[in-house]
Amino acid sequence: MPQKYTFDRLNIMFLLGICMSTLGIANAQSTINTDGSSTVYPITKAVADKFQIAKKNAVNVTVNISGSGGGFKKFCRGEIDIVNASRPILKNEMKDCESSRIQYVEIPIAFDALTVAVNPGNNWGTTMTIAELKKIWEPAAQGTITRWKQVNPTWPDEPIKLYGADSDSGTYDYFSKAIVGKAKSSRSDFTESEDDNVLVNSVASDKNALGFFGFAYYIENENKVTAVAINNGKGQGAIAPSVETVENGKYQPLSRPIFIYVNAKAIEKPEVKEFVEFYLKNALLLVKEASFFPLPPRAYTTMLEHFNKKRTGSVFIGIPVVGLTIDELIRREDRLPYENF
Repeated sequence: MPQKYTFDRLNIMFLLGICMSTLGIANAQSTINTDGSSTVYPITKAVADKFQIAKKNAVNVTVNISGSGGGFKKFCRGEIDIVNASRPILKNEMKDCESSRIQYVEIPIAFDALTVAVNPGNNWGTTMTIAELKKIWEPAAQGTITRWKQVNPTWPDEPIKLYGADSDSGTYDYFSKAIVGKAKSSRSDFTESEDDNVLVNSVASDKNALGFFGFAYYIENENKVTAVAINNGKGQGAIAPSVETVENGKYQPLSRPIFIYVNAKAIEKPEVKEFVEFYLKNALLLVKEASFFPLPPRAYTTMLEHFNKKRTGSVFIGIPVVGLTIDELIRREDRLPYENF
C-alpha cells in the first residue's frame, strides 16, 4: 500500500506539473485587441495573420467587426488597443476618449473606393449622377421614391430594393455625407448589415437591387455585381472605381482614406508597438493584396515616424471630410497640427 500511494502521488505531481507548464505557456501568449470597421477588416486581418506567423504565434491578434462607430465606443472605453476606422474620429468620439483620458495616434493606412453596385441584370442604372443617388437616398425619399422610374423617367417602372451599411458603420457615415450632404442623414427603409458580404449577396440575388460597400468586396465579387460609374457633375463624365481613378483623384466624392487608431498607452506594450511597426512596414504590399489602394511609400515612412514619436490627436479635428485625394491627405498629415487635449 505505501508503494502504491507513493506511485500515485508521483503521477499526480507529474500531471500537475504538466498542467502548470501548459498554463504557463498559455499565459505567456500576449493578446492585441482590435475592432471596428468591416471595410478595414481585410487589411488588418491580413497584417495580423502575417504578424502572428512572424512571431511564431507568441502573440494573438484578435480582429473583430462592430463598425467604425461601434469600434470607437469600445476604444474610448479603453476596451481595445486599436480601432479600425473607415472614417476619421468624430467630435463626440474625441470627447468620449478625452473623458476616459484615452490618447491616440491616428494612422491613415490606405484609400478605399466606396462602391455603388447593381445587379448584373440591371442594364439601365450602370451610370448615375450624384443628384440621382441623392434622390434615392435622402430622408425625403423614404416611402416616396420606391421605383426606378421615379428617379429617372427613362428607367423601368420597377421597385428599387436598397441595401447598405448599418448606422454604426463609417461607410454609412461617409456615404450619407458624400451623397446626401450630411453624415447619418438618409432614408431608413433599406436593408442594412454590418457584414459587407451580406450586402454583396443581396445585390447579386435581386435584379432591382442597389447597394453600397467597400471596393475590396466589389472586386472579390465583380462576377456577381456591377459597379456603377458616378457622374459628380464636374464635367468629367461618369467615372467607375478603379486603381487609376482613385490614384488620379477622379473618382469623387466616393474615394476616402481609411485608418487605424492606436491607444497611446497601449504602445507601451512591446507587442502592440511591434505590431503597428510591422503594419506600416508591410502595408504597401498587404494593402494591395487586400484589394485596396496603398498610400505612396513615403507616406508610410511618415506615419511610422509619427507613431514612434507618439504624435497623438487627429488632423481632422472631428470634422468629416469628403472628397480628399491621396495627395491632399498626405499634405494634411504633413502640415496641419493635431488636435489634442
